[in-house]
Amino acid sequence: MNKLDFAKNSKVLNQKDKVISFNCELQENLQKAMKEFVEEHPNWDQYRILQAAIAGFLMQKGFQNRDLTRLYVGNMFSMNFED
Repeated sequence: MNKLDFAKNSKVLNQKDKVISFNCELQENLQKAMKEFVEEHPNWDQYRILQAAIAGFLMQKGFQNRDLTRLYVGNMFSMNFED
């Protein structure tokens, strides 16, 4: 799996969104599982998985934010919300 580079995948971002890149080391088992998932579900990619996972985690921990909710729902259901 390639290094995360959100500049290559702007389809999940709104025009007004700012992108912050970061490096993240994953355990080998997690990386293999993510790779297998992406291979079986072509409408998902590593960027969408990580965005949905982080947004879902924050929501579960009680963080309430409309933009976060839109990002989570948009990633989970392939929706593009525009203001």
